[in-house]
Amino acid sequence: MTFKPARLLVVLLAAAALPVMAQNVAVVNGKAIPSSRVETMAKQMASQGQKDTPELRAMIKEELINREILMQEADKKGLSNSTDVKNQLDIARQAIVIRALIGDFLKKNPVSDAEIKAEYDKFKSQAGDKEYLARHILVEKEEDAKAIIAKLKSGTKFEELAKQSKDPGSASNGGSLDWASPSAFVKPFSDAMVGLSKGQVTETPVKTQFGYHVIKLEDVRAAKVPAIEEVKPQIAESLQQKKLQAFQKDLRDKASVK
Repeated sequence: MTFKPARLLVVLLAAAALPVMAQNVAVVNGKAIPSSRVETMAKQMASQGQKDTPELRAMIKEELINREILMQEADKKGLSNSTDVKNQLDIARQAIVIRALIGDFLKKNPVSDAEIKAEYDKFKSQAGDKEYLARHILVEKEEDAKAIIAKLKSGTKFEELAKQSKDPGSASNGGSLDWASPSAFVKPFSDAMVGLSKGQVTETPVKTQFGYHVIKLEDVRAAKVPAIEEVKPQIAESLQQKKLQAFQKDLRDKASVK
């Protein structure tokens, strides 16, 4: 079989055009929509739990075509050149680029198992080996706290007096603070609490930045510290955030801001 020169030229031009056509998912009014946009949207939707299927990609193609049609109409009306739209585009672009910067930083500065173990050990040491079940009544004035202590000594129930506490979270529950480690409280409070015996009430008001406390210790038990594998994801996320904050602070310290 032989080709005439003109026929051969048409075949060659068509063959040369194939790779270019393959790079586009569609052409709208002469403007090409690159196939790479389909890939990007498919990855975004997959990260949100969508399964990458031919049906999904067909839907994405239609969405991109509709967007291109609307964009072209907006451009005809000059909307792309408005100050408000340009500002919004700048903000959106910043968000996308910053997200890429953060992704790049985290990829190059991953949280190691050794860092997670060190943070876990630190948490265990701070939590201590005991948990305390305490009640408290918080008031503004020291004389009010002393009056409460006197009433308790005369036989008034702690739960009844707790209703006047400034702490709304515990006042309606008899002053109960639930089980917690000493590190969950400010130091003056925790020091007074751990110094009590079961059933004992503080003899004098305990002053903190919140006011004056009357504390009663209900019970003590061995601390229930979760295994490292149970809290590993939360620790890793916390350490990631700390690294990002340090990275941002370093950039801010080096920046010239006037």
